[in-house]
Parts: sequence; C-alpha cells; structure tokens
Amino acid sequence: MTARTPAVARRPRIGLVAGGLGAYWPQFPELLPQLRRSAARVTERMREFDAEVVDAGFISDAQEGAAAAEKLRAAGCDLIVGFLTTYMTATMLVPVARRGDAPVLLINLQPTPSMDHASFDTGQWLAYCGACPLPEMANAFERVGVPFRSVSGHLEDDRAWERIGRWIRAAGVRAVLRSGRHGLMGHLYPGMYDVSTDLTMVPGNLGGHVEIVEFDDLRVRVERVGESELRAKLDETREVFELADSVVEDDLQWAARVAAGLDRLVADFDLDSLAYYHRGLDAEIHERLGAGMILGSSLLTARGVPACGEYELRTSLAMLITDRLGAGGSFTEFQALDFTAGVVEMGHDGPGHPAISEGKPLLRGLGVYHGKRGWGVSVEFDVRHGPVTLVGLGQSRDGRYRLVAAEGQVVAGPLLKIGNTTSRVDFGHDPGEWTDAWSASGVGHHWVLATGALMPELRAVAGLTGLELVEVSV
Repeated sequence: MTARTPAVARRPRIGLVAGGLGAYWPQFPELLPQLRRSAARVTERMREFDAEVVDAGFISDAQEGAAAAEKLRAAGCDLIVGFLTTYMTATMLVPVARRGDAPVLLINLQPTPSMDHASFDTGQWLAYCGACPLPEMANAFERVGVPFRSVSGHLEDDRAWERIGRWIRAAGVRAVLRSGRHGLMGHLYPGMYDVSTDLTMVPGNLGGHVEIVEFDDLRVRVERVGESELRAKLDETREVFELADSVVEDDLQWAARVAAGLDRLVADFDLDSLAYYHRGLDAEIHERLGAGMILGSSLLTARGVPACGEYELRTSLAMLITDRLGAGGSFTEFQALDFTAGVVEMGHDGPGHPAISEGKPLLRGLGVYHGKRGWGVSVEFDVRHGPVTLVGLGQSRDGRYRLVAAEGQVVAGPLLKIGNTTSRVDFGHDPGEWTDAWSASGVGHHWVLATGALMPELRAVAGLTGLELVEVSV
C-alpha cells in the first residue's frame, strides 16, 4: 500500500453548479453577466474551504442541468452545492439531485444585503430573486425523495458562509466515514458488553472498512525500528510532553519504540483510526506492546489518526468525527462527581489528545496500570478550558448507530495526578441528574470530549449521514 498522511488525504469533494432561467437572458442582456460574476465569487469563496471543488459551470435549462448532473456524478462528490442565482425551474436541478449520488445543498446568495428599490428595474431585481425557487425545489425534492437543505443570505454574508462551511465540514466527515479504513487490533476487554461491536454494522451504518490487525503485525514493526527512528520519536516526545520525574528511561524508550512501530503500522495498513486492547500475561511481548501503546496512540491522535484503548471501535470512530470537525477529541469516561463544585469529572487512563490540552501535557511513569496488565508511561492533562462537546456513537437493539451529544464547559479546579486525562465539566445542572440523563441515552461508557460547541455541526453530520442525533440535556 502507498503510505499517506491521513489527516490531509480524503478532503471532501464538493460539486458546484450555478444556474438561472435561460428565458431571461434575451429579455435582460445585463442579467446573465451579473449572475456569472456572482457565480465566480461563490466559486472563489468555496475554494477557501479545505475541500476540492468540482465546478460544473452555469446552467440555463434542463438539458444543461442533466449534463451537469452527469459531470458531478462522474466526479464522485461528497456534497453537491446548487447556487440559485435567480429563479430557475425544478427540472434544472432535480437531475443533479437524483443522479449526482451525493447530498445536495442549495444556496441562495443575493448580491448585496438589500436592493436599491428606487433605482432597480426588473432585470436588476431578478439578480436578487434566488429565494423565489427555494420552495419549488423543496417541494420537488420531497416528491422525488431527495432530502432538502438550504442556506440563504448574500454573497459576503459571513453568517451564511459559516453555515455553508458547516455543511462542507460535515461532508468531510461523511467522506472519511464512507471511505475510511479503521484498524481493530487485539481483543475485547473482558466483560464489556457495551463496547462489543458487530463489525458488519460499521460499513452497514457508515461505510468504510474495518481492518483486523494482529498485535504481531505491530510486533514485527517494532522489532524493525532503527536507532534514528527511535531518536526522532524521543525528540518528538520531549517536544510535545513534559516528563514527570517518575518516568523511567527504559520505559520511555520502549514507549517511543512502540510509537515508531505504530507509525509504520498505520502507514502500511493505510488506517484512518485504530482501536486496540490486549491483556497478556507475565510481561511477555504482547503484554509489553499493549502497555507501551499510550504514547504512540496519543501522538497519532494529535496528528489526525484517532487511536484509543479497550477495543473501543465506536469511540475511535466518534473521535474521527470530531477530529474532522476541527475539534480534536479525547477518549473519555466518567471518573467522579463533584457535588460541591457542581461539576462532572471525566477523562481516561491511557492515550489522550495532547493537541487539545489546557497546558503542556504530562507523561507520568506508573508502576501499574489500573485494571490492565503492564506498566510504563501514561498521559496526564486537562482538556482546554471553555466550551466542549461530548460525542458518543451508540447502538440500538436493531444495530443502528446513533450520535449522542451534550454541550458543557470545562472549568478549572483540582485534578488527580495519577497519569490520567481528567477534566471538570460544568453542564449547568446538578451533576447527578445530568449523569443519569447522559447514561440513559444508551451511549456506552466511553465517549469523546471535544473542544467547542459542536451541536450545529453534529446536526449537519446527522443530516448528511442519516444517523440519528440524540441531544442530551436535563
């Protein structure tokens, strides 16, 4: 396989088509040139997003709409954007929506915030008439079975462009889920029913592919790590992390060697995410590999390849979703409730997302990992203070996946110093009542703690992927 950088590969491919009713052009000669200028500006602004834009040009009738539909279908778009520059009939865009094999977003962006009513003639008014066909498109899309979504505003309307950007980011999530390769290495943590995953349900619900990876696949790559790779990984570790006095040099070197082997594994198997667990016994090599994963998994997560322990495939997928929304996302579970301060304490032992740490993350040396075999270095930090969103990927009894999410605030306060990621999250409600509501959502006992208020983005993701979104509040 050809190695790539997963964080920058698979940019969403956005199809773009602009149009208006061709009957207007001979009646109002200045109209089409003005609309083409508006379309060029939309193309320019679309290219500012982290996406590949396939521009199908400007259409004026149903025949040109059919030709644009074929071009966009062949391009394999993740989202098709239809720009309504003025009135146009549904026959012009229904072929694009039906044949493009991608979700469709309609945008109505008039040239300026308002018309000059005193001076405008009919031709000038028509350049502001993109709202007119929106209800027609919605009605036609409903009748042909195409979900309708739209953004209305004006060409330089930052609020409208933020909404458009939200759909583009959601298309990036859809793209990586549909084509992603998700590694699963080791075996289920004994007894965790909620974590167990029917692998067929991953492509069934999201698309993509689950690659079963053996710990021996990692072992042989760790054995091949050379001294230059090891030194480079140690240098990277010291740059990213502060090292506690409890870190034993031999343990650090082993973790760095495993991290370098993990880099090779991810490149060789072309992975976008990884979930792992192996128990092991009596300090044999597989136990040592499992115990040595924390550093490398954290570094992978920070560069856009989410990696988490306890065989938590659905949570590594949730981490991938929040990462592609630009919000990071660290592996998390409940730790304790602080009723005095009114916060929920959450985090996890093992790997975290160092790029979203409030300060420089710490590597702490541990003589024993609680509930797991092995010893070595572990990651300790607090997620960046401010707005955060919890995101989990739950599964219903019939196998369907659902996004489960809640928004809160990470606040300052006392934290444990035991080699865990730990954050204090204020949800604005009694911690006990909120914990009961979150647990009743069916999320499972692991989820993602991501930065920012993501509910609008998650609604867009749900809209493009077909996943149900459960928004938890008290």
